[in-house]
Amino acid sequence: MLPYSLLDLSPIPQGATPADALRNTVDLAQHAEALGFTRYWLAEHHNSTGIASAATAVVIGQVAAHTSTIRVGAGGIMLPNHSPLVIAEQFGTLATLFPGRIDLGLGRAPGTDQLTARALRRGADRSEQFPNDVVELMGYLRDPEPGQKIVAVPGAGTEVPVWMLGSSLFGAQLAAHLGLPYAFASHFAPDALEDAISVYRASFRPGAIQSPHFMLAVNIFAADTDAEGARIRTSMQQGFINLRKGAAGPLPRPVDDLATVASEPEIRMANHQLRISVVGSKATVKDRLRGLIEILEPDEIILTGHIHDHQARKRSFEIGAEVMRELGAEAGTREAC
Repeated sequence: MLPYSLLDLSPIPQGATPADALRNTVDLAQHAEALGFTRYWLAEHHNSTGIASAATAVVIGQVAAHTSTIRVGAGGIMLPNHSPLVIAEQFGTLATLFPGRIDLGLGRAPGTDQLTARALRRGADRSEQFPNDVVELMGYLRDPEPGQKIVAVPGAGTEVPVWMLGSSLFGAQLAAHLGLPYAFASHFAPDALEDAISVYRASFRPGAIQSPHFMLAVNIFAADTDAEGARIRTSMQQGFINLRKGAAGPLPRPVDDLATVASEPEIRMANHQLRISVVGSKATVKDRLRGLIEILEPDEIILTGHIHDHQARKRSFEIGAEVMRELGAEAGTREAC
């Protein structure tokens, strides 16, 4: 069966607090574990009043402490913001506390605006050093070499699985060159998706893993009816429009008609960028997911989706898990024929 995972940014809905968002994250992670999700990933963003996962390693530790079997990790850590040694120590500590359950996804973007990037005290050229920083970080997670002067403690020997994240051909090429699993940010930046998959698979050479492993990110807004699925999606559409306008904030409440709060060009832009989405009833979501899987042939699916109401969000991922299990059963039946 195709593995299915969950990406959570700990969204802060309008009318809620960061504390509410973090409690919701723990609750959703426990729900995801019960539903059979393979991984539960959190992402680094800074200076955002709508996202509570800025201290990503801390939140990962909290989620791992309140679950028991699901893998927990970063999707991802924006490495230009950090020293590779510090990240090796953080994730080495997590792997020591929760053996066999921690993943480390790495991205090249700052995950914030340029002013905040300067406040993080990392140089403007750090993104240019990203490939070298990834290699340095991976070295800290392996067993130390004889005479090695700098050792990550904890960290050395933990072999925390490293993933490459990306939304362009750069990440695909680097993942292939280093032999890493690759997750594409198709949930909000899908334009280079097909080209990135092709480049990654064609140029992959064995490294940390022996064969390519591509993870497809898909937004899910599932509900009992198509109309309700479309309605709960409007929160993320509004949030994306606000972000592009430089007015990011808490996750907006859903609306019955998006045209009452956004212009036609804004809606077109949001729909284009968020087009790798499955929206509606279980049957509709299943048809759309089946189509994406048949066309793109991912090795894993990671579902995400910013939904204002926490219970509706839990229900959406619940439907997603049901659909993934049913699609897996269908694939198994076809293979047996």
